[in-house]
Amino acid sequence: MDRLQAHQLLDQLGPAQFDAIVKLLEVMIREEDGEELTVEDRRAVVASRDYFRQNPEGGIPFEEVVAECGFTMDQVRQHQGE
Repeated sequence: MDRLQAHQLLDQLGPAQFDAIVKLLEVMIREEDGEELTVEDRRAVVASRDYFRQNPEGGIPFEEVVAECGFTMDQVRQHQGE
């Protein structure tokens, strides 16, 4: 996937999806830089743990997240094999 294709995909996202992708990218870059979690990151982790404590059946199925981002599970599986 090249930058142009990535930009085209980003342009198709709604505001909430775009925000989620930005946060994901920030986490991915932060991991590479070895930076510590920020206060905001730690709050998000606590909120996530609270959510799953209150909703033991789980969160959103991965397949649904993939579809909301405009991908198919076949695309995800193909990328994992690369």
